[in-house]
Amino acid sequence: MSTRLRQPVPEEIGRHRSRQRRREQPWNYWRARGRADRRASAAPSLGPGPARVKIAYIVTRADPLGGVQIHIRDLAAALQERGHSATVITSGQGPFLDQLHAQNTPVVLLRNLTFPISPVRDFRALLEIRAKIRELGPDLVAAHSSKAGILSRIAGASLRVPVVLTAHGWNFTPGIPRLEAGVYRQIERLVGRFTTRIITVSEFDRRLALEAGLVPEDRVTTVHNGMPDLSPAVRGDPSRDPPRLIMVARFGAQKDHATLLHALAGLQAHAWELDLVGDGPLLPRMMSLAVTLGLGSRVHFLGQRHDVHRILATAQVSVLATKWEGLPLSILEAMRAGLPVVASAAGGIGEAVQDQETGYVVPCGDVEVLRDRIARLLTNSALRVRYGAAGRTRYERCFTLDAFVSNTLEVYQDIVQKESARRNSRVHEIR
Repeated sequence: MSTRLRQPVPEEIGRHRSRQRRREQPWNYWRARGRADRRASAAPSLGPGPARVKIAYIVTRADPLGGVQIHIRDLAAALQERGHSATVITSGQGPFLDQLHAQNTPVVLLRNLTFPISPVRDFRALLEIRAKIRELGPDLVAAHSSKAGILSRIAGASLRVPVVLTAHGWNFTPGIPRLEAGVYRQIERLVGRFTTRIITVSEFDRRLALEAGLVPEDRVTTVHNGMPDLSPAVRGDPSRDPPRLIMVARFGAQKDHATLLHALAGLQAHAWELDLVGDGPLLPRMMSLAVTLGLGSRVHFLGQRHDVHRILATAQVSVLATKWEGLPLSILEAMRAGLPVVASAAGGIGEAVQDQETGYVVPCGDVEVLRDRIARLLTNSALRVRYGAAGRTRYERCFTLDAFVSNTLEVYQDIVQKESARRNSRVHEIR
């Protein structure tokens, strides 16, 4: 009578290997098993309907209140209204925090996260960020701004928490000094391996990321900025004369107030006034330049304002002279207000402002072309009205808050779903 040996089935082989791992590396086995179980229990429910996402936003500073802070503020509020969870991690003080508190967005303040490079403080900030991410337990971290983006990606990778970086323009974009751009490009390449996904605010910046080899193409997505709409009562009237110009921009190295002032110096035969909204280190120099050019009585320095929409409602033309950009909110605000826009051809500006349809796109730093385009609008109220109306229509079609939020949320949910599937697969492998 012959005896046949029963062949083990796959389930028995798996159990044998599991027991063998426990005998050979008991600590590593149970640590991995516990980590997998915790992740499985913490993963969001991905049953019928969209996943509810728990997001930790991080931005280097709460001050000054600029486009990045407004982007996060509006996005967090909209996502909370849709039933998602948003917490903002930052440092500093200012109206940004007041606005977040007013809309019931939780805020976590860090002590060591600062703009200047400081190896000791930056390392402490990294530890702070890592501790807060672990404490909050988000489904993903949404990083904004340069330093916060670098540190949070390292922290997220160490905790195996997915991190999506929103790039509001790159620090190696055209217009940045070559040596500085080269350093930042290399840093971004190094931390690219820790980046789950990159959202760029313009197609221009998406192409720049791919050309620099930061991450593979399937990990870079363009989501254009968007703005909440306002009442028609606070829209501009481009037909009014004499025209009032406005530029909303920080007085720093990025913006080019000097080119605008020199352009206007050659238009003193026309009637116009200019409102400059913003502050920054170059404000005193620009005030002095306005006086030197004989524009002192026509140029009004309004400082940092939180009622920009009301100032836009009194203007007839919006101008943005700049050296480099992502997709600035200031031109979207102007289009929302129904104003024609004259802006420098930097970054993704041409994706919003359509030359000779919603305004003019001019070469960066070109005083003569900027002067010519402004003069065309100063002397033709019908042209201002036509371009302003076209800009308002383009805002409604392409740059609303709802479209911006929906497109961003789609990226977030895709990341969370893929992360959940990966974790579940790991749990099954361990078991």
